[in-house]
Amino acid sequence: MQDTRGAAAQRRNDLTIYDDVAADWWSDHVPWLRTLRNMVPGRLKWFDRHIDWAGKRVLDLGCAGGFMAEELARRGAFVTGIDPAAQAIAAARTHAQDERLDIRYDVGVGEALPYDDGAFDAVVCVDVLEHVSDLQKVIDEVYRVLTPGGAFLFDTINRNPVSRLAVVTVAENVLGLLPKGTHDPDMFIRPDELRQALKTAGFEIGRFTGLGPRGLTRKGDFTFGPLPLQTVIYMGMATRPE
Repeated sequence: MQDTRGAAAQRRNDLTIYDDVAADWWSDHVPWLRTLRNMVPGRLKWFDRHIDWAGKRVLDLGCAGGFMAEELARRGAFVTGIDPAAQAIAAARTHAQDERLDIRYDVGVGEALPYDDGAFDAVVCVDVLEHVSDLQKVIDEVYRVLTPGGAFLFDTINRNPVSRLAVVTVAENVLGLLPKGTHDPDMFIRPDELRQALKTAGFEIGRFTGLGPRGLTRKGDFTFGPLPLQTVIYMGMATRPE
């Protein structure tokens, strides 16, 4: 994929990290993967308020190794996961089989989803939008594959000096909560920009809220939950009109 937001984004927006750790995705040995896994309950604490997952056809867009997809399946959803990281998808398939969870996993990108119009009742997209090569095309594709009345639930990273400091300088370079080069701060998305992309696609825009650290586990890893401030990470929802 060509990065429409510049060559510098490609140098920093390093998506090979997901395949590099695929063999250890579910092992609990990689600290930054534990961080990603610990974010799932915090996201669902807010997402669960907006949808009853049971019986819903749900696409986990940018599923990587399957942390979110498995939790949605356990809530009774019929889950499909898609991600460009083929080795992470292989790890997700293996783990789902081991857990006896019926999840379909595909390799692909959000700019060209290989699904029929109206194929899903909900699309979940976390830790993804700040990495894609064409944000509007991804939002348009999400709209297309949602059934009328379907929900789009997401999170991403705000673009401002505070988020650059928190995510790149502190999380990547100082604390090592993420590998260096994971993010390009120029690809972070301000809430007003995301609202405009959603509006352009035809969505009815719902609430936004923040997401951030709320405590520590026994291993010293952060736990996460909804927060009122949207300065760094924010979550939101939108609906395809009936």
